[in-house]
Amino acid sequence: MATHLHFDCFSGISGDMTLGALVDAGLPFKDLVRGLALLRIEGFRLTRKRVERGALTATKVDVLVEKGFRAPLTLAQIKRILLKSGLPPVVKEQSQAVFDVLAHAEGKAHGVEPSHVHFHEVGVIDSFVDVVGGVLGLHLLGVRRVTASAINVGSGTLMSAHGSLPVPGPAVAALAVGLPIYAGGPQRELATPTGVALVRTLATEFGCLPPMQVRRVGYGAGTADPAHWPNVLRVFVGEEPAAAGSVETIVELQTNIDDLNPQVYETVFDRVFAAGAVDATLAPVTMKKGRPGNVLSVLAPQEKVEAVLAVLFADTTALGVRTHEVQRRVLPRRFVPVQVHGHEVSIKVADSQPGRSKAAPEYEDCKRIAEQSGRPVKDILEEAMQVYRRTAGHAKKGKGSR
Repeated sequence: MATHLHFDCFSGISGDMTLGALVDAGLPFKDLVRGLALLRIEGFRLTRKRVERGALTATKVDVLVEKGFRAPLTLAQIKRILLKSGLPPVVKEQSQAVFDVLAHAEGKAHGVEPSHVHFHEVGVIDSFVDVVGGVLGLHLLGVRRVTASAINVGSGTLMSAHGSLPVPGPAVAALAVGLPIYAGGPQRELATPTGVALVRTLATEFGCLPPMQVRRVGYGAGTADPAHWPNVLRVFVGEEPAAAGSVETIVELQTNIDDLNPQVYETVFDRVFAAGAVDATLAPVTMKKGRPGNVLSVLAPQEKVEAVLAVLFADTTALGVRTHEVQRRVLPRRFVPVQVHGHEVSIKVADSQPGRSKAAPEYEDCKRIAEQSGRPVKDILEEAMQVYRRTAGHAKKGKGSR
């Protein structure tokens, strides 16, 4: 099962808080130090210690700068350092992705192109190591899925290289577009550009703690220690619970219709399926002013959405279509051919769990045989299942006799 890590950003997130939380959750500190040595740059060292933050005990990891790299780095300089390093390719790629996100946000905040950004707040060596260390730490822990809570960005004002700024600062505000954020706790900056860029780049979902089998919990301390407030980042590390089937993201398209000739729906269904839809339904509803109508719902892969939309706008009276991504869990399936009256029928078989499955004959195959033979389609469906059960039974006996 894939290792899952969830960031609980109830007191924001920063680079040093991320390193501390990962170490607190079981990342061997020596492995982190050895991994960062692959950057092949000198002038820093890592330290760790146990600290109290409010009512919580946490790990504080600091990057101590001894020489060099005190001036801001450009995106090009950062890229060269990463490319020359001995880090695993995935760590290089993800670290670069974080800095690309940071450069875009800094550029937007200060009105310059990302390539011309000098990382005054995040480009000196300590924050550079925070970013790479955070990505490397997740890699060393074997994390394959990252999720995060809504981010507490704090409130009030902060001092920066550009003077006094409101919280969240311009870079964090730009990074937070599209993410769930809120302000709570002491009036101070709680989320830094480095921390938000890390979680924005690496997390695939934001929200409440999703179902997981928690193995370890870690607390990473921030530098600030406000009174009566636990300034820490909490992480939950574990595995996703075992479940039947795989999860896929798909787009649901819906429109309300009350003025379409019902005879047209058959053609609409045929054409949305031809356009790539995987499912379509029609449900009766009562619309405004008591008018009867229907909700037409279609499921389609992301790459087929435009083709399906074209059908809905061309073949129905819809003036608007709602679209949103949904997740669906799909059982692994296969097709088993059986012979019914000399004709082939495909049996769709889905494995619900080891040793258990469900099966159903393909209706179109049975309909074709019924039309050719003049027999009721329900009889063909039943006979196809009987043949499949006999075939599956023989297969199980054959395996047991080996």
